[in-house]
Amino acid sequence: MRSNLLARTLVGVTAVVALSVGSLATAGTSFAASQPAARSAVSAQTAGILSNNLGLSTERAKNWQCRLRDNGYDPGPINGILGTESWRAAQTMFNDLGLRTGPADGDPTTNTIAPLQRYLNLFGYGLVVDGNAGPLTKVAFSDFNSTGC
Repeated sequence: MRSNLLARTLVGVTAVVALSVGSLATAGTSFAASQPAARSAVSAQTAGILSNNLGLSTERAKNWQCRLRDNGYDPGPINGILGTESWRAAQTMFNDLGLRTGPADGDPTTNTIAPLQRYLNLFGYGLVVDGNAGPLTKVAFSDFNSTGC
């Protein structure tokens, strides 16, 4: 009788351990499965932010932010990400230079790209001012920001 009780106890303990391990394994698997989705969301968000860099590397975007700051416009943190604050500073600078009119909303749309093209042309880039951040504009913007802070 005693061996029967011991056997049932061992079976019961083994079952509890197996269920616990199985639950942990399932929890671990479900958690691991959610990680790629989280990474995709972060990657998509980062890609969206970096697309506002108009092809600039982080280092060259920092140079642009330093140039804005050094000219008296606050681009926010010098972090190599051209976000709303950086574009608002650029728009304000373009407005002050007479290259753009309109509210400084921080959104790098055609109403920001065309003044950027005009600004780069002041330095001899010879861009067509069409408001399109195409390959020539991106190359000129990158070249312009190859040196800085």
